[in-house]
Amino acid sequence: MKFDTYPIAGAIKKNLAAAGYKRPTDIQYKAIPSILKGEDVLAVAQTGTGKTAAFAIPIIDRIHRSKRSRQGIQCIVMVPTRELAGQIGAVFTALARHTRVTPLCIYGGVEQAQQIAQLKEGVDILVATPGRMFDLISQGAVSVSFVNTLVLDEADRMLDQGFIRDIQAIKKKLPQRHQTLFFSATIDKEIKKLAFSQVKTSAIRIQISPDDPVSKNVTHWMMKMSMDDKRFYLRRFVRDHEDARIMVFVRTKVRAERVAKALERSSIPCMTIHGDKDQAQRNQVMAGFKAGEDKILIATDVSARGIDIPDLDYVINYDLPENPENYVHRVGRTGRGTRKGQAFSFCSPEEESLLEKIQDLLKKPIHLVPVFLKDHAQIHVDPKDTAGLRDMILAGEAGEKKKKSRKKAKKN
Repeated sequence: MKFDTYPIAGAIKKNLAAAGYKRPTDIQYKAIPSILKGEDVLAVAQTGTGKTAAFAIPIIDRIHRSKRSRQGIQCIVMVPTRELAGQIGAVFTALARHTRVTPLCIYGGVEQAQQIAQLKEGVDILVATPGRMFDLISQGAVSVSFVNTLVLDEADRMLDQGFIRDIQAIKKKLPQRHQTLFFSATIDKEIKKLAFSQVKTSAIRIQISPDDPVSKNVTHWMMKMSMDDKRFYLRRFVRDHEDARIMVFVRTKVRAERVAKALERSSIPCMTIHGDKDQAQRNQVMAGFKAGEDKILIATDVSARGIDIPDLDYVINYDLPENPENYVHRVGRTGRGTRKGQAFSFCSPEEESLLEKIQDLLKKPIHLVPVFLKDHAQIHVDPKDTAGLRDMILAGEAGEKKKKSRKKAKKN
């Protein structure tokens, strides 16, 4: 089934085609009809599978078709981070072109004045982080009197960040009859409890690949090394993949700047994004990375969710995350939609317990790229010799293929 055959407005179909959407993903195929009918939906799907479009398409279509005169905000999309708000806002803007629907994205860290001015001009869909939204509600700049749809996106992170009271507070302000859409990439007992408390008992429940939290388009690799050796292996990896777009995740803001300086000392340009940068700087870095100004972005988990970077070839977990679910969101930056992606993790002896937790969550082993003494020595001595690490990775890939061949032969 293609989007051409969906019962949605022609303008939206044109926008979908212009954005490269042809066929719906599994989550889109299962969610869109129920949302169009006005049903509550509780959806769990892997990151990178098109969740945003799954709710954006039917919401825009319903407002476009029903709109006779401007009433006010009809849909609120609550998200946990500024980066995610900007990403979702961009999707709504792209899909709402040439329709009667006006979306707006608001979040903290930037001046309110322009956001308030845009709200006065009239908005139908508001994508917002809780803090800024409640600030503007208290100032009388945001009215929720006409809201008929509430979307809670990345709900697991909303719970982690303590936004449950904010969610409950906004629900109390909404008209009694409204639609709630609850989307999450991961699910556990606490998330289920939150979800069931926010949606109707008749809510449509959708779960895509519940046994595998990461898209099948992502291949997982790990390399074991000391913490001090990580900078050498990162430098070699980047030199071996000069044309690739790479996102490197570290654990802290200080680590991000240190790793960047280590690369820059080797004449490798890169960007960093973390919580010490103000919102304007973060927006500028992300825009520059997406535009290809630099091919290496070093980030903390502030950017692990919701950021859609076209053609991101590799994710490198320079530091393993303390929360294994953050691994899912990190590696979900690659292998998005129908694209293939690869994730490499640098694991030090101190991080072995974190690796075990990640493997338990994935329910499958991460392929090991063996590090031999001669390769290790070469990477330290001559960082410009690009044969070593690439050969190691290719050898690892060949080893995995041999294992699969043996398994098939045994079955036959």
